[in-house]
Amino acid sequence: MTSILTNYARLIPALVLTSLAITMKADTAINKTLFGFEVATNSPAWEVVNDDVMGGVSTSQFQVLTNGCAVFSGTVRLENNGGFASVRSTPVRENLTGLTAFVLRVRGDGRRFKFSVRTGAGFDTPLYQSSFMTKPGEWEEHRLAFSDFAPTFRGRVLTDVPPLNPAKVNSVGFNISDKQAGPFRLEIDWIKASR
Repeated sequence: MTSILTNYARLIPALVLTSLAITMKADTAINKTLFGFEVATNSPAWEVVNDDVMGGVSTSQFQVLTNGCAVFSGTVRLENNGGFASVRSTPVRENLTGLTAFVLRVRGDGRRFKFSVRTGAGFDTPLYQSSFMTKPGEWEEHRLAFSDFAPTFRGRVLTDVPPLNPAKVNSVGFNISDKQAGPFRLEIDWIKASR
């Protein structure tokens, strides 16, 4: 009888560890972290593109802070037909087949931002965008379904382009173009893809 109890006592931790490993694998299968800013190597992998490429005067910057989050901030100005600021990752080339949405943990300033995705490598390829509203000073998670992303080019929605293909994600980014002049700030804790 004692040997049976001893065997059960040894079996229980093994079952618990096996169950934990299966659970962790399942979580990995339903959530894929694209960017978590506690890693310093993510800091140079972002590029600012503002309306100055078309003669505007908006400004922005992207910084990775020591507290493990990134900040996209600046000032939108409407002079010279301007009015947007954006930042994008350098190519990540992610195959997100089987996943259905991006999930962002952010803290904003009450303004509307857009999350953007490129599936091509060129600067003039369509940009897929989905917008989200922030609450001033509150951390929030926004779930943006792949099916809700609209293909755009230089601010115009395209009608003759296929929907976002999750197998061809080349880069991601953030944009502010809400036709409101003034300062903005968006803190980003992480960016994931999820089922």
